Amino acid sequence: MIPIFLSYPRPFNKKQKDFIEEIEKYLNGRGIEPRTLGVSDYNLKEPLTAIRRIILESNGLLTIAFRRAKIAKGVSKPNSDIGEKEYSIDDTWLTSPYCQIEPAMAFQVGLPVLILRENGVIADGILEKGVIGTYMPEFDLDNNMMDYLKSPEWIQIIAEWEGYVRNVVQTKGQPPKLY
Repeated sequence: MIPIFLSYPRPFNKKQKDFIEEIEKYLNGRGIEPRTLGVSDYNLKEPLTAIRRIILESNGLLTIAFRRAKIAKGVSKPNSDIGEKEYSIDDTWLTSPYCQIEPAMAFQVGLPVLILRENGVIADGILEKGVIGTYMPEFDLDNNMMDYLKSPEWIQIIAEWEGYVRNVVQTKGQPPKLY
């Protein structure tokens, strides 16, 4: 089994829980062992130390940025006095801050990172398309999740990421190259 870090906020509804179970089933079926702090791995240390340990023992990171907190009515950049344009963020969602922290930590050590963002989650920070240089798919749990997990988008993206992960496994044992 190839260990990877599977990062996600604790699901708060059945659709999110089922989505995680399907992702884990898929990964296990491909010989990839998902590791998640508080699910498969536990630690008495502060969370960032535990996260770093799992990342260093992993060959890639898959983050699922689930909806967590809904912004019913909100404004971004209100009352800007330097020419920034304010805009509405009504009916949008925030995810866990760990969906920003964990992929950034994995990126810094050179691991392949794939981020899936639930529809409606604000694309900010590392959740913005292109920030880490890879395509960031968005999924909608209001639709049939199995349709998404059988879609050409999912199949192509997960296969490409898996290829990068398997390459990490191959190159970790090689001696460093000077040039």
